[in-house]
Amino acid sequence: MSEKSVLASLVHTISSHTSDVNGVCFSKSGKLATCSADKTVRVWDTEDYSELPCSPLCGHTYYVHCCTFSPFGTQLASCSTDGKVIIWDLKTGEKKCIFQHESKAPIRVCKFSPNSSMLLSGGDDNNLCLWNLSTESLIVTYKGHEGTVFGLDFTPDGHYIVSGSSDGDLQVWDAMFGHAKALLLELEGHDLGVMCCDFSPTYGTAGCGETSSGMTNFLLATCGMDDLVKLWEFKAFAGDTRVLLTEKIVFKGHEGSVMVCNFSLNGKILASGSSDKTVRLWDPIQGVPLHVIEGHTRYVISVAFSSDGQYLASGSNDKSVMIWKLQSEQQIFTALENGEPVCAESPHQRAGQKVTVTVNLQEMSVDDVAQWISEIGLQQYCDTFRKQDIDGQELSTLTQECLKNALGIDSLGHRNKILRSRAQLLECPIMQQKTVQDEGIPDEYLCPITREIMKDPVICSDGYSYERSAITNWMRNDKDRSPMTNSVLVNKELTPNRSLRTLIQRYLNP
Repeated sequence: MSEKSVLASLVHTISSHTSDVNGVCFSKSGKLATCSADKTVRVWDTEDYSELPCSPLCGHTYYVHCCTFSPFGTQLASCSTDGKVIIWDLKTGEKKCIFQHESKAPIRVCKFSPNSSMLLSGGDDNNLCLWNLSTESLIVTYKGHEGTVFGLDFTPDGHYIVSGSSDGDLQVWDAMFGHAKALLLELEGHDLGVMCCDFSPTYGTAGCGETSSGMTNFLLATCGMDDLVKLWEFKAFAGDTRVLLTEKIVFKGHEGSVMVCNFSLNGKILASGSSDKTVRLWDPIQGVPLHVIEGHTRYVISVAFSSDGQYLASGSNDKSVMIWKLQSEQQIFTALENGEPVCAESPHQRAGQKVTVTVNLQEMSVDDVAQWISEIGLQQYCDTFRKQDIDGQELSTLTQECLKNALGIDSLGHRNKILRSRAQLLECPIMQQKTVQDEGIPDEYLCPITREIMKDPVICSDGYSYERSAITNWMRNDKDRSPMTNSVLVNKELTPNRSLRTLIQRYLNP
């Protein structure tokens, strides 16, 4: 077997931020912007990674979740839990303008339109806002999601918008005419939440206009809380409102929630970052994995390619930004064709060190717990945990009832995830007892509400299967939302899941 080919090498680490690095982005003019939970946006010269005179950009009063350059690199936007989107003047470091949703809710993501004339933002009010940059005014508010908007992007022609929320749905909107009610398509994207959306800048008719048949087609990447990266074929038809979004490829490999995905500027490589602390590179055309980059000691929540495709930046909860030098695409694909194991050289591997991260529950501060909540992909609850002063000791005592009644977490799926993650992180004996009981039993055989093997499984309108008595009691208590996704239930009809019941019976009586 041949030795591993080192296809990505760490060339620089930025350690100036004092908290989670939530966003990274390159401009075409040789700048790198980073943003953090420390409330700052910083801008760097990629020649030597020195900080520009205008940096840091200080104007947000809470966590900065996202930063993005305009396509021409002349403007920089950032958004924050403070409910503001700020457009920055990079020469002076001054604010050019500030946008805010009517609800003044935290804003999680923002992106420029392909022609830089508009800006799109999404946040905790479940809405998207489309802004006119020249007039500094609101064009339209898109309302349709029932969860926090974490992912959004314009199609390469700027005519449509795709958005994804914590409820797991993907929605397609008309951006060309700004109709408030122009929801063109809605479908299920990722279980437990969509975290990011990104269109390939080169696939299909990107940059080429319509085909002779009047149809446009693009490639969309999404990622989410189900540990998956998905590629979708987007098609739009001239002369009517028909759009199609068809699942094309599912990339499996990450061992935790996938927080971000990003195409290289030539569309030949797709990068994703995950709570498993890795960055993975994929070939979106052939649909195959390329290699894994390791180096961060905590969750990777932001990635971005340089405009020439030679470098990749990754930002993490470990407060660092790592800059990776990539081998040429030809070298990467040649190594793959030769069957060579491909990897990334991590600084810990070079030093021959094994990194072990330990957590002492009793010593976790309120900030530590809030950061941990963010790391498991439930950022929308960070402020709640802070306001209730949940530190390590309080975390160890939380129950399903506390999470629901005291902290207002209605989604059973999210409550279960918090308790499962706490058990894995802290090796809680109480949770281990439950794990032992469930060990070896396929998870789909267990009712999501009771965590017991189902005897009479039924399918609810949210698409999940439950024990009939458990979901009946749930709805009997005037609960009209899904226990798993917190989305409003379309109806309360229950359909017997006979195939699942047969599988369970075979499992119990082999």
